[in-house]
Amino acid sequence: MKELQVGLGERGYSILIDSGLLGCAGEYVKRAGLPRKLALISNPTVANLYSDRVVQSLSDTGFNVDLIEIPDGETYKSLETFEAVIRQLIEKHYDRNCGLVALGGGVVGDLTGFVAATYLRGVPFVQVPTTLLAQVDSSVGGKTAVNHPLGKNLIGAFYQPKLVLIDVATLKTLPEREYRAGIAEIIKYGVIRDADFFAWLETHVSALLDLIPDALAHVVERSCQIKADIVETDEKETSLRAILNFGHTFGHAVETVSGYGTYLHGEAVAVGMVVAALMSHMAGHCSPADVRRIYDLLKAYGLPTLPPDHALDDYLAAMKRDKKVMSGALRMIFNNGIGDCCIQPVDNLENILPAALENAAGL
Repeated sequence: MKELQVGLGERGYSILIDSGLLGCAGEYVKRAGLPRKLALISNPTVANLYSDRVVQSLSDTGFNVDLIEIPDGETYKSLETFEAVIRQLIEKHYDRNCGLVALGGGVVGDLTGFVAATYLRGVPFVQVPTTLLAQVDSSVGGKTAVNHPLGKNLIGAFYQPKLVLIDVATLKTLPEREYRAGIAEIIKYGVIRDADFFAWLETHVSALLDLIPDALAHVVERSCQIKADIVETDEKETSLRAILNFGHTFGHAVETVSGYGTYLHGEAVAVGMVVAALMSHMAGHCSPADVRRIYDLLKAYGLPTLPPDHALDDYLAAMKRDKKVMSGALRMIFNNGIGDCCIQPVDNLENILPAALENAAGL
């Protein structure tokens, strides 16, 4: 088993990575110090596969567990679902001596975290991510949120889990489309932080697509380590942590304008990375060869790269509502070649986005 640490003092926690961890989840949740009364929050798809195993392990360790299911899909990462979960906790008489366990992908993890941050002004929770995207990104770092019709993740809080328990065996049941979508976030880490990792991803496409255990363990561990290092430096995204949003500004716009659920989050981020790389080149931060490497790697993993055909004004409006807008200026993450990046305010988005979209269509 691999164990990483997110060093945030009294808010710090472990990330455990191995195959078969669900069967001993109770032991690790107990070590993390959660109260005996727990709500396991999942969706029907994941619950049908894994909830019995997790509930059994928790019960065997002395926990009293209720299963709360939320509908499956990005559409349900909403205030309405948030309120429905809160209502169930109240009706089941959950008090401050309780905890939550998120069993599922990014929607379940983000929503459960937001419930944990706000229910009775905060109760502890554990992340048990079952999708590749959640394992390498959303389960780590304490970003919790729900979506608003006008923008993604606009309602939320920074609230750290007590433990992240990653069982890579769950990826064997993940639909291929969702698995590939998770690879987009892995590629992001190589672009912004680790050129050697990016090169490794270029030479191990088959191993990763074939779910070779050693390849999976490597990418999950490296991705989590990069994110943990950044979160330790800037927990609440006042500066450095914003680089984790490379590709997300336009990606979130794609999700918002297309309608939540049309594009998976990782698919939208893949498109967003192509647009961000083209804008980076236009700003003088990377070469055409760098853009081509990013584009080619995304294509090699079967990810979309072409921005969907929506009105420019709709894209601009969505991007201007992005969380990284400060004092009216959008802060874009630009890649400096491969393996480094920078944060740069953009005040002429109306001029450079059309050119980037046109260039993306021509790749």
